[in-house]
Amino acid sequence: MSEASVEMKRISILGSTGSIGTQTLDVVRKYPDRFRVTALSCAGNIGLLEQQIREFRPLTAAVYDEKAANDLRVRTKDLDVRICSGMEGLIEITSQTEADIVVTAIVGMIGIVPTWEAIMAGRDIALANKETLVTAGHLIMDAAREKGVRILPVDSEHSAIFQALQGRADSKIRNLWITASGGPFRNMSAEELEKVTVKEALAHPTWQMGPKITIDSATMVNKGLEVMEARWLFDVTPDQIKVVIQPQSVIHSMVEYEDGSVIAQMGVSDMRIPIQYALTYPTHLPSPAKPLDFTALQKLDFATPRNEIFKGLPLAIEALKKGGSMPAVFNAANEWANARFREGLLRFPEIYDVISFSMSRHQILAHPSLQDILALQGEVERDCEHYGR
Repeated sequence: MSEASVEMKRISILGSTGSIGTQTLDVVRKYPDRFRVTALSCAGNIGLLEQQIREFRPLTAAVYDEKAANDLRVRTKDLDVRICSGMEGLIEITSQTEADIVVTAIVGMIGIVPTWEAIMAGRDIALANKETLVTAGHLIMDAAREKGVRILPVDSEHSAIFQALQGRADSKIRNLWITASGGPFRNMSAEELEKVTVKEALAHPTWQMGPKITIDSATMVNKGLEVMEARWLFDVTPDQIKVVIQPQSVIHSMVEYEDGSVIAQMGVSDMRIPIQYALTYPTHLPSPAKPLDFTALQKLDFATPRNEIFKGLPLAIEALKKGGSMPAVFNAANEWANARFREGLLRFPEIYDVISFSMSRHQILAHPSLQDILALQGEVERDCEHYGR
């Protein structure tokens, strides 16, 4: 297909002021003739959202906080943009505003319903919201198939696997290998983890991410969430998903085929690469990221995850294997504990204790509905309040 024949793709971004959202807009800036931003949203950062609205001129913008939405209406009254708010606003920009693809860059279970509604409206999904598949993968993937919607992964690890699977024909997968940097504490002992501060946990060695995901990376919970996602994205069993530490974060993940071949996707640690591939699939185009310099790359290291110390990964795999509603419980308990650690109310290892505590008290629902999953968030949070009592 020639450059002249490429159609403009309309993009709606759920969470445009966060890390993934702002980097998505970097990609749009590089290709203004390929992409048109039709909708943007944020939780409450209306200063940055106003700047984005003035630059990209979307038809609609949503702010989750109603007071902030009112402030934004005043600030943008000179522009032809509709400002909506609350969950209804998030649903509007993902399912009612014209878009070819929705970038779900919002963090937390708040992203599940807007993503579901986007699928129901037949929008393709550039998926960066982990909770969507972690908690409701069995529902989301079935709905996407029924509606003919493509779920295109934005996470660097899942994008790597997705790319390594292109052109596989009838090749059979033996294992998916998800790589992890190991986070800032990968060589620490259990005793040393007891003294970890929030500031130290927020200092990731290779990736620039939001605070919640950065803490999840340090605990290895993030890698557990990625294992759960991979199970649904690529229709494999939990036992076919392996995790290996790759500290340089150059190999982003690998696919091992039954003939012994292993195909890895490599690149610099820049989220704009997987974001752009989700938007331009199946085409690879020059990205805003720097190319990988093999002359400066002196080594690639690998190590086995220390599951006995960093319990986020084994707890996630346990939840995945138990199935049903247990992954949603794992996710909700982690969200609660992660937030309390950042507030200084829990020690770093207590994040694992809270997750284990919550999972041990849960009676599994074998086939939870979307309503069941959403209700679990509040139930688990209330249960977590009893931790330590």
